[in-house]
Amino acid sequence: MQNAGIAALGLNWCYLAFDVYPERLREAIDGAQAMHYLGLNLTVPHKLLALDMVDLLDESARTWGAVNTIRFEGKHADGRWTPLHQWPEAPLHVRSHGFNTDADAIIRALREDLGLEPGGLRVLLLGAGGAGRTAALKLASENIKEIFLINRTRDKAVAVGNEIKSKWPSVKVSLEYPPGDVDLVLNATSLGLKEADPFPIEVTQFEIRRTKAVYDMIYRPAETVLLKTARQAGLRTANGLGMLLYQGAKALEIWSEQPAPVEVMREALLKNVYGGD
Repeated sequence: MQNAGIAALGLNWCYLAFDVYPERLREAIDGAQAMHYLGLNLTVPHKLLALDMVDLLDESARTWGAVNTIRFEGKHADGRWTPLHQWPEAPLHVRSHGFNTDADAIIRALREDLGLEPGGLRVLLLGAGGAGRTAALKLASENIKEIFLINRTRDKAVAVGNEIKSKWPSVKVSLEYPPGDVDLVLNATSLGLKEADPFPIEVTQFEIRRTKAVYDMIYRPAETVLLKTARQAGLRTANGLGMLLYQGAKALEIWSEQPAPVEVMREALLKNVYGGD
């Protein structure tokens, strides 16, 4: 996806993937900075850890409490900092600038893939970890009516719920399954990645027909058991491919300062993940 976007923009860049142990993350960021990488993407479990490892946090990273995109910037003699792609030669002083592109991607995916506007929605959110926390906070900021937070570890749900109450007090928060209908079920857990995984919803507590739409952040497999169940019930469904696409497109825009070729990136992503289906 990223290399397709980079090629479409005519940039002489290359996007590579590396496995990094969490305890070596700081070294990896510092090393990339020292070698004048243009930027980085971070995925689980690095997004929260990186908050304390970058030199500067963008408002998006501060607001949503996670870093999934880093841009390296050089310092000019007059004190200005500009992205490294603008420099013909490597600058002496370089800093890391952390961003979050996940939150906006969630909302864009809900709008474009499910036709949902967040304002006024009642949402059942499964998972309050990294992705779930970002989704919960972003949805609350978009003036949803009520959110039901379900997480295996209740303490995490409590923490997210308290944060929502302090920042967006008009949003109702519950840590139990909804007693009535909701507009959206959003799965931010990893349940569904494997065929043998248990169903992410306690069916004795909530029946899938009590929602209008289901969004699963998982994109491989293309249709999880949750999405299949929802589709068979006649509900609108979407997987996490759109969120993956939009967060990646925004990251490319942060690095390049150019509009991302979204459709080129979408085609490459579909081919890579689903073999072109």
